[in-house]
Amino acid sequence: MILLWGLCLVEKVAASKPFRILSLDGGGAKGFYTLGVLAEVEAALGAPLCERFDLIYGTSTGSIIGTLLAIGKSVADVHELYKEHVPTVMRPWLPSQKTAKLTELAEAIFEDDGFDKVKTGIGIVATNWLLETPMIFKADNGQAHGRQASFVPGFGCKLRDAVQASCSAYPFFSRKVITTSKGNRVELGDGGFCANNPSLYAIADAVEAFKIPRPDIALLSIGVGVYPSPKKVTFSPSWTLNKLPSVRLLQKVLEINTQSMDQLRKVLFSDVRTVRINDTFSQPEMATDLLEHDLTKLNLLHQRGEQSYAAQEQCVLQLFT
Repeated sequence: MILLWGLCLVEKVAASKPFRILSLDGGGAKGFYTLGVLAEVEAALGAPLCERFDLIYGTSTGSIIGTLLAIGKSVADVHELYKEHVPTVMRPWLPSQKTAKLTELAEAIFEDDGFDKVKTGIGIVATNWLLETPMIFKADNGQAHGRQASFVPGFGCKLRDAVQASCSAYPFFSRKVITTSKGNRVELGDGGFCANNPSLYAIADAVEAFKIPRPDIALLSIGVGVYPSPKKVTFSPSWTLNKLPSVRLLQKVLEINTQSMDQLRKVLFSDVRTVRINDTFSQPEMATDLLEHDLTKLNLLHQRGEQSYAAQEQCVLQLFT
């Protein structure tokens, strides 16, 4: 059992009411919007977010942010890392180059840390490419849906491997191959293929694994914003890449997945207190996509995230009363 602040997670859940979940969508560089929202949340709560949420779930860019928060990093720390590294990861054209930069980033940030480093419940969503099923990395066997006796935190993987798997948005990035503690070789793709908005999986952990009554759950679900598609510069490498049908299709699939998961949440868990922050921006200057590497534009996304929080501040704070 993973120990958290001197309590196992199940004991911590019993002592904490309501059970608070933070769910972070995937969306590549658009995670700057997420960080803008989270900066305001952290400031309002006056404490590290790992101390205010019982469970943090993340997909793709949301898994990077969520994992860093779960090991105790401040939102400001994560924002600085994003400003330094996201342009470097997103700027290369070839998937192999992007993957190499992502690997370097994951190794630099998480080093050799395992799932024993997390300070609250965590879920890192990836997709088993061959089985076509979700593979969710968790730290505590209290989150297991069966097979608790054989549960191994993170399937025996390091945090860096789980996060990179969740971010392996093929064909933008190469798929990630891991080896579990059982010796199984597993090929993984981006978690967005199965749950770009991971809130349903997080609620399932709370309700089915932890047996938390639905009225005692409070969910803060944060997206990356919705934006116009950027204009392509004819004959540039990025223009050519974005013209590929498979790439355009992937971007559309991730967006549809996000919205459909939220619709299902509303139908299946309408009795779970939820605040969803994911505004739509139609202004031409807001045009962007998940491969954005212009820091000026990314800073604008961060500002929009701050503004989105302001519009729902009272609703967010009510989750903590």
